[in-house]
Amino acid sequence: MAALTDQTARFNTLKSLPAPVVAMMALIGLGVLFDNFTNAYTQFVMVLILTNVVLATSLNLVNGFTGQFSLGHAGFMAVGAYTSAWLVTRPELGALPDFLKFLLLPIGGGLLAAVAGYIVGLPSLRLRGDYLAIVTLGFGEIIRVALLNSDSLGGARGMYGIPSTEAVPALGLTAFSAQFAVASVWAVITFVTLWRIVHSAKGRAFLSVREDEIAAEAMGINITQTKVRAFVISAFFAGVGGSLFAHSVKYLNPSTFTFTKSVDIIIMIVLGGMGSLTGSVIAAVIITILPEMVLRELQQLTGIDLRMVIYSLLLILFMILRPSGILGRLEATDLWKMTLGRRKAEDRKVEGQRVEGKA
Repeated sequence: MAALTDQTARFNTLKSLPAPVVAMMALIGLGVLFDNFTNAYTQFVMVLILTNVVLATSLNLVNGFTGQFSLGHAGFMAVGAYTSAWLVTRPELGALPDFLKFLLLPIGGGLLAAVAGYIVGLPSLRLRGDYLAIVTLGFGEIIRVALLNSDSLGGARGMYGIPSTEAVPALGLTAFSAQFAVASVWAVITFVTLWRIVHSAKGRAFLSVREDEIAAEAMGINITQTKVRAFVISAFFAGVGGSLFAHSVKYLNPSTFTFTKSVDIIIMIVLGGMGSLTGSVIAAVIITILPEMVLRELQQLTGIDLRMVIYSLLLILFMILRPSGILGRLEATDLWKMTLGRRKAEDRKVEGQRVEGKA
């Protein structure tokens, strides 16, 4: 009886915790599970999934919720990655515990990426449509070429031997578990922050700009300021994603952050649904696992390198059959509410039939 009471108390305590804390705990537990039952390649893909969740949800704020079209997300990612890789070598951070250090490094990368987003966004976000896409694409290329010619950051050779999260025996975490925990914390922070922003009054301003800029301006919304705000927030979390990427692959090269990388992130938000954060999370999982694990296994079995051909065909077919993406502009919570609503309607209908039968 006492054991049952203790279990009930633990369950009630877990229910009282905020959902983000529960999500972090679940992901950290999942990391420990992966550490014990998977190989190094699978573990790397798992960390890459969380990194792509950060990148996809952040870009969705600009492209999906604000209705702009940015092609420079890889540039902000590069700023965050190289900044974090440079900061980790600074002696000032040497006194910090390793786990705390790698939790704080993404903030440095994100802040510098946010500054870059402000510098680019302030003049360019007065443009619309294709013109904005070209400007952001040009910014991404400027960053790549600057890194390519910067000897202090490795130039064309890239940066080697970037430190990663070491084991944290006090928390019972190995090197991978600690790295997965850091990525999990930032993935949850990114999702919750963007969710709260989108569902706030400022977030409604983003949506109004997406729907009709003229009507939004007529209602007193500063169009340029709203776009720049979305751009800076998105750039900050792109920098965070770049930092997570740098410390997971432990090697950076300017050729990683090309136009193709931005397109990969755009594919995630289009597949998940423009204007759906949970859709971006689902698509980030699919887009990361599909080419890296499923199709790579198929290539090894058949001996024919058709991995990217099959990947492209699957994306084309999905866009034909489901052009609005997996969730469209809905969230997973909306689908849950709709399902509950249908069930309640069916229950009321059955109850009404029973009452009529008794009458």
